[in-house]
Amino acid sequence: MNWGVKPLVQERRVTLRKEGETPEQILRERRAAATRKTEREMNPLSGEYVELVAPWDPIEFKRDGVQNGVFRNLRLGKYTVDARLDLHRHSVEMARSIVVEFVRDCVEADVRCALITHGKGEGRKQPALLKSCINHWLPQLDEVLAFHSAQKQHGGMGATYLLLRKSERKRQENLERHQRRRL
Repeated sequence: MNWGVKPLVQERRVTLRKEGETPEQILRERRAAATRKTEREMNPLSGEYVELVAPWDPIEFKRDGVQNGVFRNLRLGKYTVDARLDLHRHSVEMARSIVVEFVRDCVEADVRCALITHGKGEGRKQPALLKSCINHWLPQLDEVLAFHSAQKQHGGMGATYLLLRKSERKRQENLERHQRRRL
């Protein structure tokens, strides 16, 4: 049967060099492209579908290797909060880039426990949108070991505690301290 369908005709050619472009310009462009960070490297958080969380539901996450007692202490708010981020009145895209920067800054500054206030979004057309995004984004960041909704005095279901990885410098100091004890 012929349905009147014709294959598309494409010219078979490849442009190897732009007119008037010198080898030095080509080399500069290649070097710039090799050192340019991809969008994924600059902001690893996906902008994909985010599963919505109810405003009053707790959010939690724990990586393998995090001890249950450590996670319990985080959940109960027993760690000192050394850094805070308030996302109220931020758009989702703005919050996305701010969260990545905040977590990286915390790790560089040797912050182990941080607090992100995102709100519950009650009474909005899409309640708990930022809370849902935080729940979706944080597990994607390798620096985040665990997180849990905060205690009432720190914002309750509208805030989240973060347990962050030790910086390389702190890890090295710990290793040296334990090696000295053995000697």
